[in-house]
Amino acid sequence: MVNHNLYSFYECRFQAALSRPVIETDEGKHYTYRDLAEETARYSALLTSLGARNGDRVLAQVDKSPQSFFLYLAAIRAGVVYVPLNPAYRKAELEYILSDAEPKVIVCRPDSAALWTELVQGTRTRTHIETMDENGGGSLAERVRSRPPGFTTVATEPGDTAAIFYTSGTTGRPKGAMITHRNLTSNAESLCEHWRWCATDVLIHAVPLFHVHGLHVATCGTLTRGAKMILLPKFETDAVLRHLAKATILMGVPTFYTRLLEQPAFDRESCANIRLFISGSAPLLEQTLMAVQERTGHAILNRYGLTETGANSCTPVDGPYIPGGAGLPLPGVTIRIADADCREVPAGEVGELQIKGENVLPGYWRKSKESAASFTPDGYFRTGDLGRRDENGFLSVVGRSKDLVITGGLNVYPREVEAAIDQLDGVLESAVIGVPHPDFGEAVIALVVMGKTANRISEQTITAQLKQTMANYKVPKRVFFVTELPRNAMGKVQKSMLRENPEYASAFTNAIWFSTLAPLISRSFPV
Repeated sequence: MVNHNLYSFYECRFQAALSRPVIETDEGKHYTYRDLAEETARYSALLTSLGARNGDRVLAQVDKSPQSFFLYLAAIRAGVVYVPLNPAYRKAELEYILSDAEPKVIVCRPDSAALWTELVQGTRTRTHIETMDENGGGSLAERVRSRPPGFTTVATEPGDTAAIFYTSGTTGRPKGAMITHRNLTSNAESLCEHWRWCATDVLIHAVPLFHVHGLHVATCGTLTRGAKMILLPKFETDAVLRHLAKATILMGVPTFYTRLLEQPAFDRESCANIRLFISGSAPLLEQTLMAVQERTGHAILNRYGLTETGANSCTPVDGPYIPGGAGLPLPGVTIRIADADCREVPAGEVGELQIKGENVLPGYWRKSKESAASFTPDGYFRTGDLGRRDENGFLSVVGRSKDLVITGGLNVYPREVEAAIDQLDGVLESAVIGVPHPDFGEAVIALVVMGKTANRISEQTITAQLKQTMANYKVPKRVFFVTELPRNAMGKVQKSMLRENPEYASAFTNAIWFSTLAPLISRSFPV
């Protein structure tokens, strides 16, 4: 009987590499594939002892570390569903996800244990709370030590859910994207083939482990080919530059490359061993691509992906490297550009990007209506993204019909932020948009209309209050006060007019602003 568990997929491929390192930390500590097998066995056994069974959810809101990566693989190995959360999420965000996911086990940072204990009180699910600190220590590590280094991987079916990634909805309510074992294995096979991953590759892993980019796209090639990754707790230019000489692949978001370009040490010599630069999760600006190629001699492969599908397309390794292009569909992935009636449009015309393949999720957790609405009658996933295909089949993404803002590689849905602003005293209404930013790609700004009789509140007051209820990256970096918002004949706010307004569009591209304020924001913004 074939076991379709993602861990079994990896294990049968790295068996010959047990003595080789799979992870190197920034401090120089190494973990071999044998360590990975034994540690995941211990974590799997512990999760099972806590009552987590096939299909139960294990929620993790922890810092990035080798141990948090082992926890993910252990949950997969035990047949339970892994639910990673951004450590920046606040109480109101966590409260909803807790009630929706109903996890059997929660692993959190030690300083969040009291909050999680408060949140689980009164819920109908008996939930075990364990801690894991930034170094992998905590109550979970203490309990794991007594477990044996052997565990029989739980058998799963291809369509069983392996992970749930919560992605904000346009109504402000997060949706849990159910990603199956087959979704992940198919994407791993496609990416390894497309990127020609091999056992001698060394990846600099500097993206977070709380979304599909860092947790799967950036790790699947390493595990499938028995290669190595340098696991950095977060992106820092100094750390990346220290490891560039021994790495062959750097994967990240456009912000990584804009910040590296600020460093004179980022040059051809430091990148001599690099085989691939890969960018995803946000639009890659033409000037960034051209500047990196001129400075280092290497092009950036731009990929297009979604939480719901993993990676869908990518620039070919051998080019051509088309500025603003999203490359060709990955092996096994079908992408069409369709009109409102789901008919393919001719080359050069804009339509919705619709995707079909074994990489596409089956639906959203406990949201049957939203799931059904996300697929066309003939089974294509509706991305909500607008794109075109040229005469050679190369894709480009030209816009987002859902008004999603991607800042520093992180998704922000305007409606969620607007709902929080509209609740503030004196605010009549608001509109949130994304505008160009030289560092983050896009930045969130808000246009606020105050009530006629309300006392005017300051920009600083609004942002300070928002930071108490939501992650910092969602909070607008600028707030503009306006007397009214532009609307069409149906009363809908015309956000396109706001984005085209020169005052807002140039809010962060003004040379004076960028030279004085951007460095302060860059130091505090978690990529």
